[in-house]
Formats: sequence, C-alpha cells, structure tokens
Amino acid sequence: MKINTDGVLIGGIVTADAPSRMLDVGTGTGVIAMMLAQRFPNAVVEAIEIDPAAAATATKNCASSPFASRLKVHTGDILHFESATGYDLIISNPPFFVNDLQNPEARKRLARHADEDFFVGLIRKVSMLLNPSGECWLILPVKQAEELVVQAVLYKLFPKRIIHVHSDESKPEIRQVICFSFANVAPVHEDFYIYAAQGVYTDAYVSLLKDFFLAF
Repeated sequence: MKINTDGVLIGGIVTADAPSRMLDVGTGTGVIAMMLAQRFPNAVVEAIEIDPAAAATATKNCASSPFASRLKVHTGDILHFESATGYDLIISNPPFFVNDLQNPEARKRLARHADEDFFVGLIRKVSMLLNPSGECWLILPVKQAEELVVQAVLYKLFPKRIIHVHSDESKPEIRQVICFSFANVAPVHEDFYIYAAQGVYTDAYVSLLKDFFLAF
C-alpha cells in the first residue's frame, strides 16, 4: 500500500506526554510507526498488520530505519492481539469503507474495507490494551468518526480532542482525527486545513510534515 495523506497526517499530528510504549494498529508498510519512533525518541513502538506481505515489508522497512532498536512489527489481527503490558498511546489509520463497494484486489480490499462490527471490536480492544492514563488516536471520515464516538462511550473511552480536517477553508470537513481517553471531559475542537490554494499546502501542513518529507 502506498503512503497516503491520512497516514502521514495522523502520524504528524498526534501528541503525547512522554510516552514509553506505543502501538500502531494496521501499520501497512510501517510509515506511521517509523514517524512515531522519530518523533518520540524515548518510546518503544510496536506495530501490528493483518496482511502478511505488508507486515513483511514493514518489518524490513523498520529494520532498515535509524530507529530499528525501538521498533517491533507483529503479524496478525488486532482483535486477537494480546499484550502483558499496556500502551501509553495507540494510533490507527484504520480501514473505513464500511459496506462500500469492495475493491476487487484482495489485499487492497483487506486494507481499505471494514465490516460493520470492526470498529466496535477495535475500540473494545483499545480499551483493553490502553493504560489508564493513555490515549488512542484515530483518523476517520466524518460519518464513521461520529458513530465511533457513540460506540466508544460503551467502553469508557471519551473524545478528548477532535480535529476537523478540511481540504481547504472553502470545503467541509473530510476527516476527523479523534483523541480518545478514559477521562470524561469536554472535547477540544480544532480545524485543520491541508491546502491554502490549489496545489499549495498551508503553512500548518508543511510545518507538521517538514521533518518527514524531503520536498518540504
């Protein structure tokens, strides 16, 4: 799977207070996991990927990175993943085309599509793996994000911060980046714009990703 805007956006926008252990769910080829390792030099970053071929690529990429000693890739389904130690931060750019037209290529279908129960299972698993003071960050289309907020409450996870992502100031939001935690507080809402004009990125977007893109 190629690098996409959603992945690098959440990899750059997530914040955390001195985390020591992180988990990237659905890592693909490992981009988000490596971004986290670069941004948080004192953290150990684990990643899990259900597609064996992608997981193999992620393992190779992580091993070739300067952060190899702090990266570990697991192959498998997050819904069946177990860990003896909790995580300070869990992050995911999950599949989100629920009940949409399925991509005919099996691997792309696996990476981009989800069954209706997927998000319920994901948030339930997050509630089991997250440390009491930890946070979970997800990026989703608006409809799925709003539905997940309702489901998350059932597992005592509440939105702490919601970032409304727009293509530009004239467009409605196309994604939501949500930070969940066990603290039931009023969420902080923010707007984030990718483009200042056609083909021109905003200063905020460039600042967010300049440490990762050679073009910036």
